[in-house]
Amino acid sequence: MKTLRPSEIAVYCDVHQRTVSRWISSGQLKGFKLPGRGNYRVLLSDFLLFLQTQQMPMPAALLQAEPDTPVAGRVLVIDDEPFYRHAIRRVLQNKGYLVAEAGDGFQAGVHLGLFLPTVVTLDLKMPGLDGFDVLRYIRQQPAFQHIHVVVISGLGESALQEALSLGAAAALKKPFDNQQLIDVLRKLTAS
Repeated sequence: MKTLRPSEIAVYCDVHQRTVSRWISSGQLKGFKLPGRGNYRVLLSDFLLFLQTQQMPMPAALLQAEPDTPVAGRVLVIDDEPFYRHAIRRVLQNKGYLVAEAGDGFQAGVHLGLFLPTVVTLDLKMPGLDGFDVLRYIRQQPAFQHIHVVVISGLGESALQEALSLGAAAALKKPFDNQQLIDVLRKLTAS
């Protein structure tokens, strides 16, 4: 996965490099230190998520697909349970997908327009706007008609069937099988 140096982030955000380092050290921006010299690095997907949550403008250059990430490789993971969001993210990032996360239906609406995913993984049971509401919203917006929705839910078979009837491309039961998820995404992004 592509990483960014604080100096690159500073240019994108029009701030001083020390400001970016403070964001990282305070936990506002997820980053890590390189062994040895201790220089910070930030995953591109974490920087994109930071921009979205801080409601900062998204640099046009970052919305372009990375050379090693196909356009079809942009996935928005929508789930109110951090454990599942992070598990899905890890699986997908290990396979080269660019991933953003949303913890509820409202965040999902913001991310859909900013992150421009090709695929959304969606939990059905969430507080506020549930997954059914998010699925209906995606299917009603002409700008989002190209998005493939993969439901990943612990609800019963009837709920999964309802999601499919509302326009989900696939439905997986929690706990999901990593390989099954990858197979479904590869099939959807190949079409």
